[in-house]
Amino acid sequence: MQTIDEFVQSLKYDAKGLIPAVLQDYTNKDVLMVAYMNAESLTQTLKSGKATYFSRSRNKLWLKGETSGHYQHVKEITFDCDRDTLLIAVDQMGVACHEGYRSCFFREVAIVDSDKVEERLCARKPE
Repeated sequence: MQTIDEFVQSLKYDAKGLIPAVLQDYTNKDVLMVAYMNAESLTQTLKSGKATYFSRSRNKLWLKGETSGHYQHVKEITFDCDRDTLLIAVDQMGVACHEGYRSCFFREVAIVDSDKVEERLCARKPE
């Protein structure tokens, strides 16, 4: 057994002090989004049970759902063999994507031929 701080410090962060987090729906295993965490946001997530990230564009912590009400309640956190990526299973309240989709992965690329691809929507916004 270890403290939250010991666990957080045992992970491998990039040069900017960030670690990628892949967010997955706890029930159906859909990938919802990818975000970044620093030691502080991961600590807050572990203590509160609500997903908190580090916003690279705003350069500050971001509690998912703070303004939208679309919180992510953490059910399980796993990490890869290199300890440099997190997989976080959540109970997603509402939508995960800021564009109104359940998942941020709502577009696909289809290979048309050896020189062309086509982007398509592969999901609809929830009603």
